[in-house]
Amino acid sequence: MTNDNPIIVEPVVAPAGGRWAPLAGPETLDFLATVVPEASRDDVRDTAVSILAKGVPPTGEFRQETGLVVGYVQSGKTMSFETVAALARDNAFQIVIVVAGIANPLLDQSTGRLRRDLRLDEPDRVRRWIQFQNPSADDATVQAIRDVLDDWRDPGTPEEYKKTVLVTILKNHRRLQNLADLIRAVGAEGVPVLIIDDEADQASLNTEVAQGQESTTYRCLMALRQALPSHTYLQYTATPQAPLLVSIIDSLSPNFVQVLEPGEAYVGGREFFADNQTYVRVIPPQDVPTNANPLSEPPESLLDALRVFMVGVTAGISQGRNTGNRSMLVHPSHRTAQHQEYYNWVRDIFDDWKRTLNLPDNDPDKQELIEDFRGAYDDLAQSVGDPLPDFDELVPSLRFAFRNTRVLEVNARGGRTPPVDWRSAYGWILVGGQAMDRGFTVEGLTVTYMPRGIGVGNADTVQQRARFFGYKRSYLGYCRVYLEQGTLRAFQKYVEHEEDVRGQLEEFQDNGHPLNDWKRAFVLDTAFRPCRHHVLEFDYMRGRFSNDWVAPRVVLASDAVVQANREAVAGFIQGLAFEEDSGHPDRTDAQHHHICRDIPLRAAIEQLLVTMRITGTTDSQRNTGVLLQLSKALEDDPDELCTIYRISPATRRRRGIDENGEVTNLFQGEAPVHPRERRGEVYPGDRAIRDDDNVTIQIHTLDLTRDEQVVAENVPVLAVWVPARLARAWISQDEQ
Repeated sequence: MTNDNPIIVEPVVAPAGGRWAPLAGPETLDFLATVVPEASRDDVRDTAVSILAKGVPPTGEFRQETGLVVGYVQSGKTMSFETVAALARDNAFQIVIVVAGIANPLLDQSTGRLRRDLRLDEPDRVRRWIQFQNPSADDATVQAIRDVLDDWRDPGTPEEYKKTVLVTILKNHRRLQNLADLIRAVGAEGVPVLIIDDEADQASLNTEVAQGQESTTYRCLMALRQALPSHTYLQYTATPQAPLLVSIIDSLSPNFVQVLEPGEAYVGGREFFADNQTYVRVIPPQDVPTNANPLSEPPESLLDALRVFMVGVTAGISQGRNTGNRSMLVHPSHRTAQHQEYYNWVRDIFDDWKRTLNLPDNDPDKQELIEDFRGAYDDLAQSVGDPLPDFDELVPSLRFAFRNTRVLEVNARGGRTPPVDWRSAYGWILVGGQAMDRGFTVEGLTVTYMPRGIGVGNADTVQQRARFFGYKRSYLGYCRVYLEQGTLRAFQKYVEHEEDVRGQLEEFQDNGHPLNDWKRAFVLDTAFRPCRHHVLEFDYMRGRFSNDWVAPRVVLASDAVVQANREAVAGFIQGLAFEEDSGHPDRTDAQHHHICRDIPLRAAIEQLLVTMRITGTTDSQRNTGVLLQLSKALEDDPDELCTIYRISPATRRRRGIDENGEVTNLFQGEAPVHPRERRGEVYPGDRAIRDDDNVTIQIHTLDLTRDEQVVAENVPVLAVWVPARLARAWISQDEQ
């Protein structure tokens, strides 16, 4: 058999950090033309090429690579991995596995979207895929996959008859073990494979690492990877904290990273939690259900949210000609009993309002309800503007809007989470919790009502609740998010943390450096933990320097480290103009210092602080923390200045160290000490030698002694003063 049809490809140069240059062929081009908006096609394609190029090339070499792909919540991660899957198909990857969530609704949602977007069910299209959902090693499946792989091995097979096996599978240990057994039965030596782990920070990681054990899902994922000698494993997530902090030697620790940039229509944390907070409403404490504040009736803030939503539904129906969806999410708790309570409230409110709207126009109850809706209309009018029809035009359509809105409880209380048939109605009010926390797509979401708190404060868990982010700029004016005060503060703080992590990862992506070299540290408010602690083998340090001195405890190092630090200090101070620091005339030589003011902080960081080598583990983490805080200060003000002191440059001080190389007391104290009323009169102590409002760097030069014997001479040590105005909370992890 021969194949006379030309194969169209778009050659692309291997990107930074890429091992090879994938070609965008017919499957990728068809997908882009069919699914991706025209303005975004080049960016989506180039990003997919960058991701696949960093993995294992389709040559069958025995190699495994793990990559991390980071997007915003609801920002198009699915479209990205669909493009990567299509690109893999064009480049002779014979198996693509999508590990699609821990719940059946997410698996069904992902499978349905893949079948639709890759056009698997179109009868007139060339069969480029053969798809299996939750397969096992039964004879029929084994034989079908063997035949597909044999077609790839046979040089006489025409291109249009070579199919890629597409597997969608639940992130469940039994399902994963079944797939591993199937792969072993089929045989995958020399077969290039792509594995896509959607929501990779959930369930995939080893939750028993601290006990030296392997959790069941993690163990089965490892069994699957072991059965695939040649594959790339892509971790897709919007919350990468846990994958970034697992041990570097863990198979799920990523070697490379790609940060996804959303399209212009995307709306995320910056839009919702900026200073004006146009779209955010605070749920008052009396409306938040707690053990100390049980609610016996629907709170007023819930009624406000429902009215705002239904005015938006009414406007949407009048303008959208019965296409698309508008939805509201009520997320009260992780407990299903509370879901039922809120569902019953919403259902009863709906029935009462529908009955009232059917009353005669002159009925006082109907008139009162219409005025309540007018208040909701006035709220929306502030953000929607001119596109919002006049209120009097909308009133006659309110009854129709109610008849075309469904209320659904979305959880597994009845045994299985009910699917949402988005085509059956325009408006939807979904009441639920965990089932809608992560990965669950809420079509046309405009109003979110979330009276629950942040719980234990895992940063990744809190952010995954932001279902209200997404591609909704065209109807952003209709959006409202109702949050209790603590959750609102958490989201505001998370935005800074998220941008800090993305910025650091983008640097590694752009420079093509392996992610294993990344310094594991980032800005994170003290209200948060980065992720579930039980997935981390190594603990992390957290801190927040505010009117604090930061100096190393371990000051004794190897000769090579000490010499490198001497050279770093000498090179930095060479171009500075120091002058004598003023002080009491009775100071000793060790209490006389040189000062240089108004030095650009950026220069001090790049030429001195970053180049100094720190040997102690705790010191290294603290040093990373101070560098994080100072780098954030430069983001706020690139012209930030600092003050440099050379401490007693005319005479080297002696400092004792213990058996671990830790200095017993770096800073010299006040003089005199006695009498008390004269303490510090001659010398205020080293800690007072600073510019209170600016970063101050003291350069100490020490002779180190142990048991009164000098063990090291001319050892430079830095101490950094961080003023309160530059305080930022941070986390740093150091591999043991």
